[in-house]
Amino acid sequence: MATALTQGANAPLSAVRVRIEVTARQRLDVSGLLVTKSGKVRSDADLVFYNAPRGPGVTHNPASGSLPDAITVDTWAVPSDVATVVITASLDDQGATFAGIEPTVTVLDADTGRVLSTFTPPRLARETALVLVEVYRRGAEWKIRAVGQGYANGLAGIAADFGVSIDEATPAATPPMPAYQPQNSQIPPSFSPSHVPPMPAYAPPPTPTPRVTLDKGRVSLTKGGSVSLVKNGHPLLTSVRMALGWEPARRGRNIDLDASCIAFDAQRERLETVWFMKLNVFNGAIQHTGDNLTGGGTGDDEAIDVHLDGLPPEVCGLVFVVNSFSGQRFTDVRDAYCRLLDSITGEELVRFDLTNAEPHTGVVMCKLVRQLSGEWVMTALGEYVDAKTARGMVKPSAALL
Repeated sequence: MATALTQGANAPLSAVRVRIEVTARQRLDVSGLLVTKSGKVRSDADLVFYNAPRGPGVTHNPASGSLPDAITVDTWAVPSDVATVVITASLDDQGATFAGIEPTVTVLDADTGRVLSTFTPPRLARETALVLVEVYRRGAEWKIRAVGQGYANGLAGIAADFGVSIDEATPAATPPMPAYQPQNSQIPPSFSPSHVPPMPAYAPPPTPTPRVTLDKGRVSLTKGGSVSLVKNGHPLLTSVRMALGWEPARRGRNIDLDASCIAFDAQRERLETVWFMKLNVFNGAIQHTGDNLTGGGTGDDEAIDVHLDGLPPEVCGLVFVVNSFSGQRFTDVRDAYCRLLDSITGEELVRFDLTNAEPHTGVVMCKLVRQLSGEWVMTALGEYVDAKTARGMVKPSAALL
């Protein structure tokens, strides 16, 4: 009889080959991570997903017909230095969240099709990716654990936690893989080889959405939206100002928020941080205009000037964050926004209004990322974390690059 797992529960695996299927009302991308006892992958090759469908003992099975996306784990073939196979799911629609979506994990004996256990995570909200279950060693035994941990920054957030970057990984071409071959003739028709198509060596990424530029003037971004800082095919700016503003949610109560800018290299390692304790870096290429202790007054509360041409070549990404130094949460703040201006003319080019507050002390507002072409792209983030100063924002900011 199948075991219905609750969050945090575990159960022994009674099969050496298991297939973990994930079903939902929306299309999902299911992945597997081969993780050592340190909690990290050994290399980027330990992420098994649609673009890299095969790892040692772990295989990605793409959805086809009535069969959902799945990961098959041959426990006997998993390397001895791998302690856990982490099964994740992210939404195929990058603008969607798991709110109202109830993914269900079904763990089957891969040879017979017998259902071993099931798991449905508790009600979800703004998560865009999930760690669903773990297949892990316990001595000489293999077990399954129900996790159900959500991430608001997609598969990239999960990958960063386990030490791999899916943005930078370029899987090597691999030969076409054979169709899934059951080893037991007593299997239901739904698991016969004819129902499981061969897995491609490479699945092309989704067709990118049209690029938004400044050709038509000022751009208003929503969360997750991006704009390339070019006009008529050419970089528009050399110097920009990132201005941030907010108002107290209740009259007469001051809110001490601090705006900061964290600079990263291509490996998402922090290079410098501009904040109220360090007002300029890179010989003034990034300059903080000063600390506002109350949030009072009209207009921008704090601003950071960036001379893009003056940045060292190793600077590949800038993340702009806001923290509540006084410990008040963003539910005590209203009308928070960030806007990008031309430092020379003062013209507002891009604006992002943070419409929904959450009870946290920090928010990652937006990022500027240098492309290989040399142009810069701004993306609105609006991701909340608990951190009172810029020091606590480095790790979540890196995960969002």
